[in-house]
Amino acid sequence: MIMKTLLIIPTYNEIENIARLIRIVLDKSADLDVLVIDDNSPDGTAAEVLSLMQSEPRVQLIQRPGKMGLGSAYVTGFKYALNKDYEFIMEMDADFSHNPNDVPRLLEAAQKYDLVIGSRYSNGVNIINWPFKRLLISYFASKYVRIITGMPVKDPTGGFKCFRRKVLEAIDLDKILSDGYAFQIEMNFKAWTKGFHIKEVSIVFTERLDGVSKMNRNIVWEAVWMVWYLQFRKLLGKLA
Repeated sequence: MIMKTLLIIPTYNEIENIARLIRIVLDKSADLDVLVIDDNSPDGTAAEVLSLMQSEPRVQLIQRPGKMGLGSAYVTGFKYALNKDYEFIMEMDADFSHNPNDVPRLLEAAQKYDLVIGSRYSNGVNIINWPFKRLLISYFASKYVRIITGMPVKDPTGGFKCFRRKVLEAIDLDKILSDGYAFQIEMNFKAWTKGFHIKEVSIVFTERLDGVSKMNRNIVWEAVWMVWYLQFRKLLGKLA
């Protein structure tokens, strides 16, 4: 039985990158499909994907009415995958900060592990083109998450990852609270507390060359308080 993979790519104003990225990742595996979830990009990202779909049946698109957040985009994609026959469900940014050549490496590790994380910090610090201040914030934020939650993940906010189907089936997706970097922390934490096996695969993260970063202060603060909430729920024994 062929175990198919769905790669979920959330987009907002990614017309410079999306078609090229999709073509590259589709070449990595004949058993890989792509689902783009676009939040009504005014630059025509959705139209670019629709055009590509005319010649590529392995590409699907969900168009949402506006900017509804990264976490809700992935939850939408997860539910889509669970309604289909996908065994592996991947997350990936649209801006080439995640190297599409690493897709096969994550899938290879997913043959043995339940959740595979493309990690910027599992083998030193592997980030290109970030300002030093942002690098320090990200690095120490990762340590902060590990200290507060006890979760043995060196890059808990990383957004390049692969879930086995059974992980997403075990998590109540309707109870996911967070949206930005905190979404990645929350999903990792729930997978970990449910006893799934997690593997970090070292990657090199490269800051986007085209388009505009979606990072903002609200995303950072959400992650700060979310780790305390998760740990509190764990201590109470009420984590869903």
